[in-house]
Amino acid sequence: MSEDQAEILELPLGDWHRARGARMVPFAGYSMPIQYEGIMVEHLWTRENAGLFDVSHMGQLMLAGDDVAGALEAIVPGDISALGEGRMRYSLLLNEEGGILDDLMITNTPMGHYIVVNGAVKWEDIGHFREHLPDEITLNHMEDRALLALQGPKAVDALARVVPGVEKLFFMEAGSFLWGHEPLWISRSGYTGEDGFEISVPAEAVVALADALTAQSEVKPIGLGARDSLRLEAGLPLYGHDLDETTDPVEGNAAFAISKRRRQEGGFPGADRILKALAEGPARKLVGLTVEGRMPVREGALLYSGDAEAGTVTSGGFAPSVGAPIAMGYVATAHAAPGTALEAEVRGKRVPVIVTKMPFIPHTYVRRGATQ
Repeated sequence: MSEDQAEILELPLGDWHRARGARMVPFAGYSMPIQYEGIMVEHLWTRENAGLFDVSHMGQLMLAGDDVAGALEAIVPGDISALGEGRMRYSLLLNEEGGILDDLMITNTPMGHYIVVNGAVKWEDIGHFREHLPDEITLNHMEDRALLALQGPKAVDALARVVPGVEKLFFMEAGSFLWGHEPLWISRSGYTGEDGFEISVPAEAVVALADALTAQSEVKPIGLGARDSLRLEAGLPLYGHDLDETTDPVEGNAAFAISKRRRQEGGFPGADRILKALAEGPARKLVGLTVEGRMPVREGALLYSGDAEAGTVTSGGFAPSVGAPIAMGYVATAHAAPGTALEAEVRGKRVPVIVTKMPFIPHTYVRRGATQ
């Protein structure tokens, strides 16, 4: 059944988006806002101010029980046991061949291990957790909570007025806060390359919280279109496009998610393949691409070196902050060095592209211990 034929679900903020002029589209099984004023305007506003994103379609899970960290290490390649309370880590759900089932965020909280998974595969992820975790581990799918992301250089100023104390968090740290009588779980994280926060809030309170945030002069609601262009500029892969079951963490530029101890000990799905790729190098690599001219190079475009096929574009589009089209895709390792000239085939024409390091613009995360 196609997404158009399947039942399209409503977000807790669905009517709120429509009242603000959002154009809604089906995405991950939900009706979601793709834009309000326009993708370019919203993108640049977020880079300069603060954008509010509704990411309530994503799955919020809480795992609890004896040695949850150890149980998780059987299915993800991170050092979850070393994760201190209030700290979070990017990780990967792997199949037995080392292919990526999903990328996710794991946070050690006083209530258990809080995990945010991608909306398009959250039901598959939940099934995978239930199948592979011990029976004594409880899994709570927190369907009664919404999730907002406030991103941009002025996000901290705006959010600190509404929820004092959040300014004390640093990148990849999280904590519990009270907003009136409402319990919030807030992390200093996001997927735009900017400083920002993700806010888990009871669904019945999300309209009031969204109103309070957009009442701040720095904040505007931002749609899916700008969220995609922001993450592309930041060199952040999108699951289902740049990462999937056919890719492993090494070729997908996600090897940083494999902790040092796990590299030494193994013991995670696909460890033999992944550790071999770490030692010998992968056959292909996910790379950034700058595009000559103004024609966007989209997902699925083939890449060539002369007459030989060299790879495939997995994400691409116009980058408002860069002022030009950019893309990312997989190329054979022989063509993966920055500066390599290739061509993308777009509508029967060859468009020159250059392999480049990612991110395309610098990340501006506020890290603990960094010079301010």
